[in-house]
Amino acid sequence: MELGYITHFVNGKAWEHGAVRQGEVYDPATGRVSAMVDFASATDVDTVVRAADRAARSWRDASLAKRTAVMFAVRQIIHERRAELAAAITAEHGKVLSDAAGEVQRGLEVVEFACGIPTSQRGFFSENVSTEVDSYSIRQALGVVAVISPFNFPAMVPLWFVPIAIACGNAVVLKPSEKDPSASVLLAQWFAEAGLPEGVFNVVHGDKEAVDALLTHRMVKAVSFVGSTPIARYVYETGTAYGKRVQALGGAKNHMVVLPDADLDLAADAAVSAGFGSAGERCMAISVVVAVDPVGDELVDKISERVARIRTGDGRRDCDMGPLVTKVHRDKVSSYVDAGERAGARLVVDGRGVAADGEATGFWLGPTLFDHVTPQMSVYTDEIFGPVLSVVRATSYDEALELVNGNPYGNGTAIYTNDGGAARRFQHEVEVGMVGVNVPIPVPMAYFSFGGWKASLFGDTHAHGAEGVHFYTRGKVVTSRWLDPHHGGVNLGFPTQH
Repeated sequence: MELGYITHFVNGKAWEHGAVRQGEVYDPATGRVSAMVDFASATDVDTVVRAADRAARSWRDASLAKRTAVMFAVRQIIHERRAELAAAITAEHGKVLSDAAGEVQRGLEVVEFACGIPTSQRGFFSENVSTEVDSYSIRQALGVVAVISPFNFPAMVPLWFVPIAIACGNAVVLKPSEKDPSASVLLAQWFAEAGLPEGVFNVVHGDKEAVDALLTHRMVKAVSFVGSTPIARYVYETGTAYGKRVQALGGAKNHMVVLPDADLDLAADAAVSAGFGSAGERCMAISVVVAVDPVGDELVDKISERVARIRTGDGRRDCDMGPLVTKVHRDKVSSYVDAGERAGARLVVDGRGVAADGEATGFWLGPTLFDHVTPQMSVYTDEIFGPVLSVVRATSYDEALELVNGNPYGNGTAIYTNDGGAARRFQHEVEVGMVGVNVPIPVPMAYFSFGGWKASLFGDTHAHGAEGVHFYTRGKVVTSRWLDPHHGGVNLGFPTQH
């Protein structure tokens, strides 16, 4: 089979410059290499950033009408070609096509939000703050910004950041995951087709060398990152040390609390959907179900019945769950199943050795369910990022809340209950950034903002929505007085309102 070739996208076109290093891109459903991707050196990154800087100087002066027109054109292209983008995601990530299509839709919603940039970026005006003195605020673009995105959402996560950054008047350098880079190149091509000037949206592929070059480059003014907590901390500390503003979204250990009055069928449906969608490779996946006595046994039975019906296989076939993204990652997740058994958790459903609808060489691991997990076990403490769902028992609401709040992560959580008072108390007391009430994956809509608390977020600003606009712009306040010919003379006193 002839291998594909993926290279950088710079100044509105493919940038084939004879890369010294390359990486392998796999088809997770077959386990075979499907393409080679160029890796950027630090020198390459410098060349791209300088090109973006030149583009940013003119793009920041483009009218709001022009920027809005580009966003509307991008929105139309993605809408019409969503199937092509979803297919590219499935081919390199492995998630089933319906899941990939959902990812595209959620990213498209941020593009639609960016279409409203004339309203989102406007400032405020106050007349006569002092006699014949007016004051007004404006928000201006930063310049060159970097986006470093993860493998699990190769289209949606770039679309959380890129449309808003560009609509605000910045130029973007996107470093996608080297595991599934094609979706980012497609997006960059479509932005160019929509009329975006050359150099405003660039894509560089690579590994840590490319990341470090972006984090330390003096022309990069801001960095948006999504990934594991250790790397998010590194990105935040390195970027801020070099004077950049950074939003670094880290890992998660999301709990779903099920109270005794909950509809257990709905709760079981939600636990399975949120635990095993995208093979658990979601930062918003539910990985822990907290069953409050006395519903634990019945809830576990209902979950296990549903897990048994999940069809694992090639995402391009009629399956519910695809493979994991790489063999290394699959083996790491599988090692947690081994560790859970050794620690004494009850293995209710074992996904190792699953009979998958796909080639035997694919990176398969079926849905796995543990019961009677304790907070000391690694299947609970670690972000596994795979199709492993743990059930922890709690004797009361207070014990369940203490478990959630005691976790170092604070990305997302959910509560299942028919008690409005309990739900309201939970949303007030829980120390987590995104809360679902009878909603298992509480990812906010594009006009709100996405982000967690504690070790799930480094920096003060969440992704997209109003916070995204503020992250990619700087505020400026102007105080203005237009004098008539009869103004007063010199006054060395401190200026005051009068």
